[in-house]
Amino acid sequence: MKKICIFFVLLINLSVTAQIFNPIQWKTKVEKITDSKYKLITEATIKESWSLYSQEVPKGGPIPTTFFYNDKENKIKLIGKTEEPKGKIKFTKLFNDEGMSIKSFAYKAVFKQEIDLTDPTVKTINAFVEFIACTDEQCLPPKEIDLVFDLTKAIVKKQNISEVNKSTNTNKKDKKGMIAIFFIAFLSGFAALLTPCVFPMIPMTVSFFTKQSKSKAEGIRNAIIYGVSIIGIYVLLGSVVTGIFGADALNALSTNVWFNVAFFLILVIFAVSFLGAFEITLPSSWATKVDSQADRGGLIGIFFMALALAIVSFSCTGPIVGTLLVESASKGGIAPIVGMLGFSSAIAIPFALFAMFPGWLNSLPKSGGWLNTVKVVLGFLELALAFKFLSNADLVLQLHLFEREVFIAIWIAIFGALALYLLGKIKLPHDDSQTHISVGRLFLALIVGAFTIYMLPGLWGAPLNLISAFPPPQHYSESPYGVGFTKKNTQVVSVINSEKTHTGLPEGAHLMPPHDIISFHDYDKGLAYAKKVGKPVMIDFTGHACVNCRKMEQNVWVKPNVLDVLKTKVVLISLYVDDKRKLKDDEVVESKLNLGKKLKYIGQKWSELQTIKYKANTQPFYVLMAHDESNLIDPVSYTPDPAEYYNWLSEGISNFKK
Repeated sequence: MKKICIFFVLLINLSVTAQIFNPIQWKTKVEKITDSKYKLITEATIKESWSLYSQEVPKGGPIPTTFFYNDKENKIKLIGKTEEPKGKIKFTKLFNDEGMSIKSFAYKAVFKQEIDLTDPTVKTINAFVEFIACTDEQCLPPKEIDLVFDLTKAIVKKQNISEVNKSTNTNKKDKKGMIAIFFIAFLSGFAALLTPCVFPMIPMTVSFFTKQSKSKAEGIRNAIIYGVSIIGIYVLLGSVVTGIFGADALNALSTNVWFNVAFFLILVIFAVSFLGAFEITLPSSWATKVDSQADRGGLIGIFFMALALAIVSFSCTGPIVGTLLVESASKGGIAPIVGMLGFSSAIAIPFALFAMFPGWLNSLPKSGGWLNTVKVVLGFLELALAFKFLSNADLVLQLHLFEREVFIAIWIAIFGALALYLLGKIKLPHDDSQTHISVGRLFLALIVGAFTIYMLPGLWGAPLNLISAFPPPQHYSESPYGVGFTKKNTQVVSVINSEKTHTGLPEGAHLMPPHDIISFHDYDKGLAYAKKVGKPVMIDFTGHACVNCRKMEQNVWVKPNVLDVLKTKVVLISLYVDDKRKLKDDEVVESKLNLGKKLKYIGQKWSELQTIKYKANTQPFYVLMAHDESNLIDPVSYTPDPAEYYNWLSEGISNFKK
């Protein structure tokens, strides 16, 4: 059960914190074909969520990726056009309101240009590539990168292929990300295995194989085929999701209002189903038709048995698979396929093993009420997780309808009810009547009860560091200083247009409770005040729904040395890139990144500023700046080590000259 909880905790962390200065890295290689013929290979490694466009794009679209080879002295001859990979054609409205279909590349693109040397003394060839990098929402300015091809290091074709294959495995971060997705998916598959829709089918499956198999060897073979079929069915589902959404279509959904609201509703429906109100099932005719095919025997029959398992168990596995697919699809690339591989492996392996060794069935616990308990616990966890998505939507819109106290109160109610359920004080529709509870269930109830009690002080302003990434931040609260707290200084708290403000502060300044850090939300006003008081500027590119921003504010900014710097030695300007409030009519301007589109929201204005000026688009992102708007030190992103963050602040401030 603890593993199940870990899965749901990890699931919520949708935030990506890697700083992006150059989303596309270029590398060159040379492949020798004959003594005079070479193939110039240009390899583009593209950051997750970014795209590189084809050499041919529709009129009115982005600038194409174009290669320029230096052959002014006629020492080389280009053979044909520069070859490019297959790529993917996607429809986008990024460049005009009507939209267009454009071929683009994600993660990696290899371009090849064949040449013939007319001068055998040539050792290097100079070139450059012109391109533009875009996400689904915005583009960086066009850029030119110099390329150098060293002919003296040319390698033969076989070696070149080996080198290219090796380079595909060098991105450790992507590899770790996929391993994490597989691990989380495997745990979720294990949770699904222990539900009443799946677990009781193990003995039935084993019975089928023992009756149908004429020998032990044939039984083992059939069991392996059965397990592989289960994996194949779910991996196919992941492949379909990848094909529909593309490599990175969902990467920005974590701050999208409608996605968060829709996913909240979906999770509530799933939770209510798990709690026993109804079952989410596929049409019974599907199961009947598939089951009839399973009677055919042979490989086809085994495959349809696996398909029947997937359909019959859908009422329990569907909610988990749906949650997992949305999470993995938001990571982009082949993540949905990896996720379904992990999920299906957790289900397939036990079925295959028990089919191979039917004697092991005697060691399995008998089906009973504990299976429904697993399902109900998952329902409570999904319900708690659902409110995080609703909170995200409220934060982005700044409606102040779902503030910190409300969120914590709901979680206290949910986990308190779960503790009472585990203790047998609450009965749900499909529960068995029991005269006592197991020791394991008692211990789980104690853990959940302790967690519920831990959250209670949060209603009175406690930081709740263990779950700091889940509730809204402390300043987004009905009582930002804690319930019953009265300020003893001369500042008077007032509420104007749903924003906490204080009298006696500079124009445009706000206080961030509970530590009263003065922060500006407007770039120009903050910079003007910094010049007036002679202090450096710290720009905080943040987001209302940014999980790692909250971690920095509640775990790093609160350290005494860091807090002193933020309160006394810099002027803080917090710019929310997901602020959905509309700009005033006289502030609406045309985007410099997406020509033909206008910036309508406050968040769009700050997001474009960050992208154009700092070549970064992730949050949190911190800049220490002088009055002439030059950097005092290289900007940083998510820095969870307080000592490292303080050293960065100190070094930047030491470079400031009034």
